[in-house]
Amino acid sequence: MPNTKSAERRMRNSARKQQHNRSIVSKLRRVEREFRATLASGKKDEAVKLLPAVHSAFDKAVKFGAVKRPTANRKKSRLALTLTRVPSK
Repeated sequence: MPNTKSAERRMRNSARKQQHNRSIVSKLRRVEREFRATLASGKKDEAVKLLPAVHSAFDKAVKFGAVKRPTANRKKSRLALTLTRVPSK
């Protein structure tokens, strides 16, 4: 338990920020899962259209501070690689 008023305030703020960050990371997981499912179902042209949205979501998460820049860059790169490795029909 916090001992001072400022510590109580920091505790409230950090709890609020943690919840916001968690929602952002959850959205990132959902977007990534959707992208991978689209690729797995063989819809490469749909996945090509989804990729910019995925990149945008990661960039916004970095801008807010929910995800670190190198992590987002790594994930964006790997998602782009999986897209190029899928043979087109």
